[in-house]
Amino acid sequence: MNLFDSHCHLDDAVFQPDFEKVLQRAAKEGVKRMMIAGIDGHTSTRAVELAESFPEIYASVGVHPHDARSCNEKTLTELSALALHPKVMAWGEIGLDFNRMYSPQKDQERWFVRQLEIADRLDLPLIFHERDSQGRFLEILEATPAKRRRAVVHCFSGSASELDRYLEMGFYIGITGIVTIAKRGRALREMLPHIPEDRLLVETDAPYLTPTPQRNKHRRNEPAFVRQVLTKVAEVLGRDLPPLAQQVWTNTCKLFRIDPATD
Repeated sequence: MNLFDSHCHLDDAVFQPDFEKVLQRAAKEGVKRMMIAGIDGHTSTRAVELAESFPEIYASVGVHPHDARSCNEKTLTELSALALHPKVMAWGEIGLDFNRMYSPQKDQERWFVRQLEIADRLDLPLIFHERDSQGRFLEILEATPAKRRRAVVHCFSGSASELDRYLEMGFYIGITGIVTIAKRGRALREMLPHIPEDRLLVETDAPYLTPTPQRNKHRRNEPAFVRQVLTKVAEVLGRDLPPLAQQVWTNTCKLFRIDPATD
């Protein structure tokens, strides 16, 4: 099976001591490709550096809503230039997060809209982050339509009605290790059958959101554990793992415009 961790943060310092072993463990589990999602100028640059060094790694660039307070046009100009790198396959992660409010709402909304404009101009797919925006995230997307916009809703945790609207917009849905957690993942597991299989992506969000049972032994998530996410999805859907893995691989490569063929 070929697996693609569609969203991780391997640029995080927690991976520095054993980075190549992390990649080796991922390869052993069939994880052939990984997308590092940038969250600001520094992490986006680091993601590109890692993508340059390792063929299995790809990068996205962007400013996360938590960091919106420090965003400016200079940062976005630099990210736009970085986005021209051949290993940059997406813009994000961007969006709205009204849960912890690390950045004021006005800053989050301003730079979310601005980054939508840039990604649309560059014709890059988007990696979206949404948490507790009370419908404002969808309002902004509907107010700024784009004919060719492609996107994944990273770490989907919304309602059934929000899911329907994302699917109507043609977006992919990213599933994390939350789906494996008994209480926290119950609602997500109930919604899984309503997601068309050609819109499913799996991700770790490493080093965060370690799936069960790995979370009982490992505090740090890593790309190798995306196999457990997909295994749980297959279990919930009553699907055999290999054909579902192939479908999710195809979905991810299609979204990011990456050749699905492997060596």
